[in-house]
Amino acid sequence: MSRQFDRRAFLRRGAAGAAALAVGPGLLAACATDEPHSGREPGAGSSPRSGGTLRAAFVGGGASETLDFFKGPSALDLVRARAWHGTLGNLDPEGPDGVRYGVLKGIDVSDDLSAYTLHIRPGVRFTDGSELTSADILHSLGALAAKSTLPVYRLAAANFDLARAKADGDLKVVLPTLRPIADGRMILCQGNFLVVKDGTKNFRADMPSCGPFRLTGFTAGQGSSFERYDDHYGHVPHLDGLELRSIADSTARAGALTSGEIDFAHDLSPVTARTLADDTRVRLVPTKSPYLVGLSFQMNMNAEPFGDPRVREAFKLAVDREAMVKTVFYGNAETGNDLPSMGFPDYAEDLPQRAHDPERARTLLKEAGADGMRIQLTTGPETPGMVETATLFAEDLKKAGVRASVRELPAGQLYADFAAYAALPLAGSYQMPIPALSTYQMNTAGGSPSAFGWKQPETDALVAKARAESDRAEAKKLGTRAQRTRWEEGNQVLPVFKPNLNAQADGVAGIGDDLFEQFPGFSQASLG
Repeated sequence: MSRQFDRRAFLRRGAAGAAALAVGPGLLAACATDEPHSGREPGAGSSPRSGGTLRAAFVGGGASETLDFFKGPSALDLVRARAWHGTLGNLDPEGPDGVRYGVLKGIDVSDDLSAYTLHIRPGVRFTDGSELTSADILHSLGALAAKSTLPVYRLAAANFDLARAKADGDLKVVLPTLRPIADGRMILCQGNFLVVKDGTKNFRADMPSCGPFRLTGFTAGQGSSFERYDDHYGHVPHLDGLELRSIADSTARAGALTSGEIDFAHDLSPVTARTLADDTRVRLVPTKSPYLVGLSFQMNMNAEPFGDPRVREAFKLAVDREAMVKTVFYGNAETGNDLPSMGFPDYAEDLPQRAHDPERARTLLKEAGADGMRIQLTTGPETPGMVETATLFAEDLKKAGVRASVRELPAGQLYADFAAYAALPLAGSYQMPIPALSTYQMNTAGGSPSAFGWKQPETDALVAKARAESDRAEAKKLGTRAQRTRWEEGNQVLPVFKPNLNAQADGVAGIGDDLFEQFPGFSQASLG
């Protein structure tokens, strides 16, 4: 790369900064009240300062990091790609269609829901000077995203007949649907469908791009550097440059922030974030609903005794959700109700909150002949809080008469062999913040491996019917019925929704204006 990172020296300085952190009284008001545009950021009506290079640290994938974001599963792979490449659009619950468009200026839907017409923003230019056209969109969706091994990219191919997709001139793409769907905008504009030039096969640092920044250097496991792309469509970034650094350890990320090595630290552990609460040099900026990550435990219905609905209900009743929120997250999390996607419009918020009832759980286990059953819960530190919540869940299960133990895998290993993971009897997991019905289709419908043995064609059909309903009230009613079935009979314990506990240097602004799921963007960012 054009400028190599001295990672060892960097981590030494970060560790020294971490050692100097003083433990404050808690996240409390810091995480409860700080908003991305409050307090120390520029006042209302002021303009962000232009210039400077913002330095941000994330958990990366080590030597496996790749410029080909269609293959790269780590958070850093996607953050890097979003800085570099243009997106079709992002989810935005406040937007008129639930989305905010990127290289597209809009999407029309046929009356019979059989086709979506994508209108491309005119004048979007790649860094080689060429204009983005319908051919680039078709190539990015059909030739690249559809062949990705990552479920999030296959979502377009699961809903649209990409083989019959066609260009209508240079600035229109017509996508036929595989079945009637009314929520296709929210599929295409999830922020992960990024655009590269037609014909792209190999991803390299000097390839043409149309994102807010131009990549100038990359070293897997260390970091990447960018410069502002002045011909970016719409908003040109305030920053001159951007550096994304790979630092796996939460304490080291926090230490790098307080020592001035970086300006933004992503996804700190609750304990680490707690140490920063009273540090005036930095500010905690946790993500807000609906951009919360659900922590869950999957019961494999193909493994006894989880085929018995009484056992599944017992495991749901056994968990002390409030204790997890208070103990692991110091109160800075939301209590879950065994369903993903809290905060999105299609989430079934009217279902009753499941109680903590260990005595009822013990009774159900006895009725099922599973009293005293032995179970191992497999998890790993894939996101902060996973191991800690698993440990508490095991203790809760013991109180209900289950002989439970926890097996912790090293970071990055839980999903490395997905077939082996999907065969586990009880496994930790986490849910990305995307709409409820999209989550069901991606992870659960059709006996997906990530469904852990859940096969309910009737529920699949109900979700499909909800997604084909143009009347939002009726779609909500159908979607809630489907989610009620999952709530009553499902094999997922989802007790907690946690924010990403990000932290940034005093004066940094605008990162929250370019949010994708729990991953920040930097197209609107500025330095104080």
